[in-house]
Amino acid sequence: MRAENIHIRNGRLVDPKNGVDRQADVFVAEGKILAVGGAPAGFAATRVIDATDRVVCPGLVDLSARLPSPDSELFAAVAGGITALACPPDTSPPLDEPGLVEQLVRHGAAAGLARVFPIGALTRQLAGEKLSEMAGLASAGCIAFSQATRPIFDTQVLLRAMQYAATFGYAIRLQPQDHYLARNGVAHDGEAASRLGLSGIPVCAETVAISTALRLAAETGVRLHLSKLSSAAGVAMVRRARHDGVKVSCDVAVHHLHLSESDIGYFDTLARFDPPLRAASDRASLRAAVTEGLAVVCSDHTPVGEDGKQLPFDEALPGAVGLELLLPLILRWAREDGVPLSTALARVTCDPAAILGIDAGSLEAGRRADICVFDPDASWRVSAETLHGREKNTPFLGHDMTGRVCATLVDGRVAFEA
Repeated sequence: MRAENIHIRNGRLVDPKNGVDRQADVFVAEGKILAVGGAPAGFAATRVIDATDRVVCPGLVDLSARLPSPDSELFAAVAGGITALACPPDTSPPLDEPGLVEQLVRHGAAAGLARVFPIGALTRQLAGEKLSEMAGLASAGCIAFSQATRPIFDTQVLLRAMQYAATFGYAIRLQPQDHYLARNGVAHDGEAASRLGLSGIPVCAETVAISTALRLAAETGVRLHLSKLSSAAGVAMVRRARHDGVKVSCDVAVHHLHLSESDIGYFDTLARFDPPLRAASDRASLRAAVTEGLAVVCSDHTPVGEDGKQLPFDEALPGAVGLELLLPLILRWAREDGVPLSTALARVTCDPAAILGIDAGSLEAGRRADICVFDPDASWRVSAETLHGREKNTPFLGHDMTGRVCATLVDGRVAFEA
């Protein structure tokens, strides 16, 4: 689809990267932001988007979204205002060959929806034994390397992976969880698990893995990103490491900002996650980490079919859909904690874009026209009918949300319009 000349008028322009929060028009042409404020000489709009009483911000950037049904998920992404997303390597088959990466990138580009940035497998077949061909994967389009949720049992393999990545400037992403300490666990090792008789995953499963990763990162100088932190102790470790000069960043899944172990209720499998929902005190620390900018926020979009959820809690598959809930849940957190809108949007736009090292997260003239227009006061209810993705698994089903996307532009094209 050809890019249009688009005039977005009368909106509240919020561009956290450039410190902008004011009413201003945006003019788009040839896939880029042509001007902000006054119309350029000779500009003739082929489409006008009325953004009166709406917010115009950079397209959201999601650090973790699985795409089992790419077309469906990518449409859900733009319906949620997401214009760029990182795909973990635990696809089927895993992203450990350049051809698979190129195929994913081509498919994403052909869809004309959210841009896809693959995360390559750190080890072959994600088996944790032999390093993948990182150079070839990077050439094919991978922007970082990860094991997703798969463990590396041999710490020497992880050390060598970090040494290699540091040598060539690649980033490594790890979801910190010690396999043996978490083995057979399905919920936070706390009050809810005890009440329900569920096997627990202690906080030390996270902190032991973080300690190892941080120590090796300090030794090698690699750029390390820790995905989906879930505990106050884990956040504190990252804060100390950054103070000590370790090149580490981290993110939090958006559902962990709102839910805790008590939301399991009576074996609600929609509230089963990896890592698990933890104590309310952990949730408070995660919120504080996001507020201060220590952590950014991802959707952790993990579609699971009904067959994977309609099982006993300890047999159900973990995960939830999140692409269309990322924005309203960020807005809810900001309202509840008194966080300025610009700060909240930074955690899902320019901050994750900086971690990925991609051209996104800015509304500056001359930049790629990836734009989200949303109504911050629009109310809607989460249901199978209001979610656009194929799967509907989320503990927020039936919840009322405030804030809804009206239009999403990707490369200057209207990819979604409500």
